Amino acid sequence: MINKIIDFSINNKFIIGLLTLTIIGAGIWSMTKVPIDAVPDITNNQVQVITQSPNLGTEDIEQIITYPVEVAMSNLPNVEEIRSISRFGLSVVTIVFDDEMGTYLPRQLVAEKLNEVKEQIPEGFGEPSMGPISTGLGEIYQYTLKVKPEFRDKYSTSDLRTMQDWIVQRQMAMVDGVVEVNAIGGKIKQYEVAVDPNDLKAIGITISDVFEALGANNQNTGGAYIEKNHQANFIRGEGLVRSLEDIKKITVKTVNNIPVTIGDIATVQYGSAIRYGALTQDGEGEVVGGLVMMLKGANSNDVIDNVKERMEQIQSSLPEGVIIEPLLDRSKLISETTSTVANNLIEGALIVIFVLIFLLGNWRGGLIVASTIPLSLLFAFILMNVFDVWANLMSLGAIDFGIIVDGAVIIVETTVFLIASQVLKKKKLSSKERDDIASSASKKMMNAAFFGQLIILIVFLPILALQGIVGKMFKPMALTFIFAMIGAMVLCLTYVPMMSALILRVPKSDKKSYGDKFVHWVENKYQPLLERALQKGKLIIGIAIGLFALVVFMFSRMGGEFIPQLDEGDIAFHAILKPGSSLTETIETTTKIERIVKTKFPEVEKLVSRIGVAEIPSDPMPMDIALVCGIFKRLSY
Repeated sequence: MINKIIDFSINNKFIIGLLTLTIIGAGIWSMTKVPIDAVPDITNNQVQVITQSPNLGTEDIEQIITYPVEVAMSNLPNVEEIRSISRFGLSVVTIVFDDEMGTYLPRQLVAEKLNEVKEQIPEGFGEPSMGPISTGLGEIYQYTLKVKPEFRDKYSTSDLRTMQDWIVQRQMAMVDGVVEVNAIGGKIKQYEVAVDPNDLKAIGITISDVFEALGANNQNTGGAYIEKNHQANFIRGEGLVRSLEDIKKITVKTVNNIPVTIGDIATVQYGSAIRYGALTQDGEGEVVGGLVMMLKGANSNDVIDNVKERMEQIQSSLPEGVIIEPLLDRSKLISETTSTVANNLIEGALIVIFVLIFLLGNWRGGLIVASTIPLSLLFAFILMNVFDVWANLMSLGAIDFGIIVDGAVIIVETTVFLIASQVLKKKKLSSKERDDIASSASKKMMNAAFFGQLIILIVFLPILALQGIVGKMFKPMALTFIFAMIGAMVLCLTYVPMMSALILRVPKSDKKSYGDKFVHWVENKYQPLLERALQKGKLIIGIAIGLFALVVFMFSRMGGEFIPQLDEGDIAFHAILKPGSSLTETIETTTKIERIVKTKFPEVEKLVSRIGVAEIPSDPMPMDIALVCGIFKRLSY
């Protein structure tokens, strides 16, 4: 079979050339389609059920909300784990499903069970809902709304939070790949009615009467339509409250034909909702920000580009003096990671190409072998696109060009040797003779090398059987290497024999190349060493055993890591206060921390502290813990 493929490739050079061009075109197209990220996403297949109930303490949350949710979800199929966190006013239950179930079937099953759970939770104690369809790496873009110095007296944190909720968050809807914009910081504006109990008692009004009056006088109604003058006139009653004055004018009760309004018995003012989180920055106090969360499985690089484009549009619609300032941008990490991988691949390929051309002593043969490197990589990208393998530090970093070009090296080297042998007999070779030489060399080498390459592939197969976090981390690496190796095998059977027969030529002179001189020098030095080693076999074996024992001893004393450290260039740490500390106390503490760090470490560009939970509490931190992120200035060399 191998011999037939090689003969077909040499005899049908045009077809193999078209196949090579197809690989190049499809590979370049696949490179633009393969999702790119810094590291593999190892988050398991989970669904979060979040319930916010500001009125309940921790024990009540656990008994009334968390436990019923856990019991309801425990009977769902393919559930691997259920864990929960109950805090004051908050319940987060995480249901982990088998990865084979996909993303949306588990959410459908959980949604069906939530309908039953809602009936068990008393009215007014919170309504459970599912968290966004995202993962642990879903927070791809973080920003804050900042006010220019000359406008600081004009906008409060409450105003900025209103802009975040009603301008930024609304306009971020329908951005491809964005599943949620999670707001944090600032105060959510509310209309507050502060009732005076003494006034209620004096007039004979209960608090229930106030509630009923506010609810009944804050709604629009419709009355179908009336036909008049051949037209339909639609009837609509407007009763929605639009200002504090509208609330004050609401009538609660009529006493002695005198209407008693809300303004007579209460103070109507702007207030803020109860919050369990905040955001501070650069020692300047509270700020308002947002976390853009990416849809699970989306291409993070493309989504970030979409977000940046939309942010530019949103900026033009914000009031004067308010700007959107990016904080954490995943695209920077992706760019640095991919550039590191790309540089390593390019440098490794250039080193291999230089060594091949130098040692082969034939620049045509060196270029044939070197060309298999980008072709194998393009072939790997084609299969990565087909099998949905992401390009990241782990997957692309596994490619070993030395192993990839091994088959091509021995084919070209043997072909060059056989051509040189024919030169001793006659100076000129016909096209048919070059084809025969290339065919003979390729068959002789690939019948042995093919099974060697196959063995290398088999070595990586056990990695594909890994499960869980380890599997998600290392499977892309194994698959990418296997794809590149398959590409190299295909090229060694088709492209390399065809190109060897097509462009390899008889050398014009008998002068030895630098590569030949170097190889002969190595042979002259190596041969006497080999003869001495064969004469003293026992000593060599003893030295090998001793070195092996030394290596084993050193290996046992070395530290180990699950994956290599990834230096992002930034730093993150927790600020932990006494349990039960108030939100105000935590805000003051993080502001002090930021000022101290910014003063003592000028290389810190930005310092942001995220306290407690955001609007969607997918990361349920208490109010006495803050995540402080330091973004360093980038050094330019």
